[in-house]
Amino acid sequence: MSDVSFSVDRREIFGIIGPNGAGKTTTVECLSGLRVADAGTIRVLGLDPQADRAALRERVGVQLQEGSIPAKIRVGEILDLFAAFYDQPAVPAELLDTLGLADRRHDYVKRLSGGQKQRLSIALALIGNPEIAILDELTTGLDPEARRETWQLIESIRDRGVTVILVTHYMDEAERLCDRVMLVDHGVVVAMDTPAALAARAGGGPHLRFVPSGPVPDLTALPEVTAIEHQGKHVTVTGTGEVVGEVLRALTAAGVEATDVQVKSGSLEDAFVRLTGHGAGGTDGGRQS
Repeated sequence: MSDVSFSVDRREIFGIIGPNGAGKTTTVECLSGLRVADAGTIRVLGLDPQADRAALRERVGVQLQEGSIPAKIRVGEILDLFAAFYDQPAVPAELLDTLGLADRRHDYVKRLSGGQKQRLSIALALIGNPEIAILDELTTGLDPEARRETWQLIESIRDRGVTVILVTHYMDEAERLCDRVMLVDHGVVVAMDTPAALAARAGGGPHLRFVPSGPVPDLTALPEVTAIEHQGKHVTVTGTGEVVGEVLRALTAAGVEATDVQVKSGSLEDAFVRLTGHGAGGTDGGRQS
């Protein structure tokens, strides 16, 4: 990582996004005191992650990408074990009930589904009643239904007053959950803002694609239009604000009918590609994501 600087507001879901190998996990390991930063100053809740590690552990819950839970331990046993590490832990039975695992309390971890194991990971991160929860690549490998259920759990964590730092390389996940995101690529902070603002800044506004029945009038005169592209018989117009309605009205006024109309909003994925020059999947596939 190189000259990373950011702050997180209380009770927000702050996303650290980027491809595999970008340095996301390295960043949160430094925040949680699991890794020593080479330089700079880190403060979490006013504490130094190294000098105040014991105090910080009581206030920050962590679920790391490479964390593993023994397969031959029961769900209730590992939660009780983790609860013993804290002075004022949450009640394990209540936490299991909240996360939909009450009926699996006596099951071995190896018998849980992928989604249930992720719920258990969340439970272990929350057992200390933390003020901050760091969740690293929480939905990797989950099926779509389990991902959606996990998203709902993350939102419920924030609703309980917990600040969430979410590490992910899934752009749709960051768009759905995060109040703000920090985009990291090759160890450098590329941009930081709300997902919507990043999409807009990168030119990822609304797109209108259509087939005109005749010559298209000069749409560049419309203040909402930022770009026009001709691809065979199709015309794609990109813009801001009410660009879709304004373009359709201009076509109607010119006697041009638009068919095969497709409307797409700019996305965080669009912004990522524009800002980094490649997709979010990355190319290096290293551990330090």
